[in-house]
Amino acid sequence: MPSIPTPETIDAAWLTERLREAGHAGAAVRQFTATPIGTGQMAKSVRFELSLNGAAATVPRSLVGKFPSDDPMSRQTAVQLRNYIKEVSFYRELRPRLTISVPRCYFAAIEGDGPEFALLLEDLAPRQQGNQLAGCSEAVASAAVLELVGLHAPTWCDRSLLGIGWLGEATAETAEMVRGLYRATLPGFLDRFAGQLSSDEAAIISRVGEGTGAPFLPLRDPFSLIHVDYRLDNLLIDEVSNPPRVAAVDWQTITMGSPLSDVAYFLGAGMQPEARRRAEGDIVREYYEALCRAGVSGYPFERCWEDYRRGTFAGFVVTVIATVMVQQTARGDEMFLAMARRHSRHALDLGAEEFLG
Repeated sequence: MPSIPTPETIDAAWLTERLREAGHAGAAVRQFTATPIGTGQMAKSVRFELSLNGAAATVPRSLVGKFPSDDPMSRQTAVQLRNYIKEVSFYRELRPRLTISVPRCYFAAIEGDGPEFALLLEDLAPRQQGNQLAGCSEAVASAAVLELVGLHAPTWCDRSLLGIGWLGEATAETAEMVRGLYRATLPGFLDRFAGQLSSDEAAIISRVGEGTGAPFLPLRDPFSLIHVDYRLDNLLIDEVSNPPRVAAVDWQTITMGSPLSDVAYFLGAGMQPEARRRAEGDIVREYYEALCRAGVSGYPFERCWEDYRRGTFAGFVVTVIATVMVQQTARGDEMFLAMARRHSRHALDLGAEEFLG
């Protein structure tokens, strides 16, 4: 067995070893099936369904493995953006200090910055992956945003996290690099989608590339760990529970940044515009009050709302750059177009153009 396994090299003995390392001393995997799941652009996921000998009821009957994408361009992009090392390091180094709901990790390994890596995670089925195209209900949106408190509050303005190479934070130099990447990919994005955007949507997407303000700013207070790509496709949701239960996956973009950018990114992309307009004020207020209960102080709500409005531009960067830099698929195009429309409308609705500089 190589030190970095692949779906093809994983065997029953290796899975047995992972279970026993996790405390399931009597478990033995007799055989298993491996089925691809998910629609990830940068990585591929596989569900391993296990047939066990001598296993207590608490031993998982299925696990999820995550591996590099089969597409060479997506793998190259992931290494360039440090996506693989970020996710592996998140589970190795950061997860224990957070209260946000994420899958338990049974194995995490990477060779350098990748592309060779492997994760073995808890299978949270029967929770369902969110549907970015359909959007979500107010109840799911509220639950998802409240989960962010468990990421943001424990790391609020924690300077011990600054300067970690793989984690990164926005400096003047990196902000300018991202601005340059946005400008370089914008023509390709507009060639693909401009005819399907309204004139004001296309105009504000273009104007972001001309600006010197948001979203291309160095790190400033308040900051925390942020997910960056916190959207429905990266959440596993139990809507039967009341309130819904939400767990976050896909930690390939974790970094230090403005906490409210995660909130704005999720609400802007995850809700249909009419539903978002009705609900966002209450949801942001709920998030703010939960932050305060978790120990965040010296942060008035007026500043929180201003940071939320500024955060509407976070989704522009992800949408424009990823559209051009990952493998093109029909669903990917549909998703990126929906995100472009919703993020644009979000910024326009909240008059956020004043933050572009």
